Amino acid sequence: MAFNELRAISTFVKAAELGSLRQAAAAQAITPQAASQALVQLEQHLGVRLFHRTTRSLSLTEEGEQFLQAAQPGLFTLRRALHGARRGREDIAGPLRIAVPRSIMLEVLWPVLEEYCRRHPQVDPDIQMDDRIGNWVEDRIDVGFRAGSPPEGGVISRRVLPLQLIVCASPAYIARHGAPQTLDELAAHRCSGFRHTGTGKAMPWEFKVVEEVVGRNIAASFLTNDVDLEARAVVAGQVVGQLIGVTAAPLVRAGKLVPLLTQHVTEHLGLYVYYGSRNAQPARARAFIDLVVERLAGNTQFFLEPHELVTPKPKATHTRSAAK
Repeated sequence: MAFNELRAISTFVKAAELGSLRQAAAAQAITPQAASQALVQLEQHLGVRLFHRTTRSLSLTEEGEQFLQAAQPGLFTLRRALHGARRGREDIAGPLRIAVPRSIMLEVLWPVLEEYCRRHPQVDPDIQMDDRIGNWVEDRIDVGFRAGSPPEGGVISRRVLPLQLIVCASPAYIARHGAPQTLDELAAHRCSGFRHTGTGKAMPWEFKVVEEVVGRNIAASFLTNDVDLEARAVVAGQVVGQLIGVTAAPLVRAGKLVPLLTQHVTEHLGLYVYYGSRNAQPARARAFIDLVVERLAGNTQFFLEPHELVTPKPKATHTRSAAK
C-alpha cells in the first residue's frame, strides 16, 4: 500500500466531523496539503468520491456518508484501544511476569518482591521459577533474572550482585577432619557436588588461580541438584562444599560455616536483571526493576567482604579421619 490507510481514514472522518479539511489537518498536526493528498489517495483507493468540495465548502457524497457510518465505530474502537494501551503502560497495575532461578528466589528476591507488592497492590505477579535459560520473548517475560554470565538475545541486562563461589565447611567438620589448606588437599575430603539441571552431570568447582578462573572436577560424596539441600549437608558437617555467596554469607556470619581456601574465591559470576527496551516497558515493570536495583545493587548482605574471607589457621597437630 503506497499510502497510510489509517491516517487517510482518520483525516476523512475528522474532516466530515469538522466540515473543514483545513481544520482536520490542524487537528491531526499535518499540513493542509498532506490532508488533501491523503483524502485524494483514499478516494482513488476506494474508487468513489467521498466529498463534494469547493474552495469554501465541503459536503459528503452519498458514498461518503455510507463510508463514514461504517468507518466511525471502528475508528472509535481503535482510538479507545490505543488510549487504553497508553494508560496501561503508565499504570502500576496488571500482570507482571518474572522469570527467576529457583536457587536465588527465596533468599534474595522474595524480600524485594514482597515490598513491591505492598507498595503496588494492583499488580499481579506471575513468577516462573526455573534454573533453565528460557526464551524471554516466547515466555512473555517482563523482567528476568539470571545467575552466572550475562544473558544474550537482544535484552538489556544489569549486574546487580557478584556471585562469589566460596569453599566452606562447618566448625564441626573442621574439628573432626581438619580444613584443606590447598586445592590439592580437597581430594582427601568428603565434598558436595551440584548436578547441572541441563546436562545432569556434576558441575566442576571453579577457583581463582593468580588472575585466571580454573575449573576442577571434584569427586562428590554428596550430590544434589538443589542448592538448599547442598547447604544443609555442609552445615550439618557431612561435607565440604562450594556454595554461592548469597547462600554462604549469612551462614558464615552466623558462625555455622567457615570459609576455606579464601585466596581462591571467585567473583566472575553475577546476578543479572534483564528486560527488553526500557522505553517500551509498562510502569509496573520499570518500578520493579528500580526497586531491585535500589535494594540489591552492591548489597553486602549477599556476599562476603575481604575482611570476612579469613581462613582459619591449621592446628599444630591433627589426624584427619575422613581421608579417602
